[in-house]
Amino acid sequence: MTYFLAIVFVLMSLLLMFVVLIQRGRGGGLVGAFGGGGGGSAFGSKTGDVFTTVTVILFIIFLLLAVWLNLRMQPAGPAPAAAAPTPPAAGAPAPVTSKP
Repeated sequence: MTYFLAIVFVLMSLLLMFVVLIQRGRGGGLVGAFGGGGGGSAFGSKTGDVFTTVTVILFIIFLLLAVWLNLRMQPAGPAPAAAAPTPPAAGAPAPVTSKP
């Protein structure tokens, strides 16, 4: 499940970068870099509002995935302390140890 979430997280990151680059900002965005018109948008006149909404939704999903993955990647808790060896019961043979 963690690997699936990591793949979705990477794809969400790429999609978010793509949507942000497509948007038209003060400098014209990536659309202007490819020779787009100065006043018009490559995707229509109302796409600015749509891209803003899509960006906000993708960012919220991105943030939730980041938190979820962070929680899933954390260790479950402190490792249990090693139990002290129990002494052999009375009358039991001593454990065999090899001599170096």
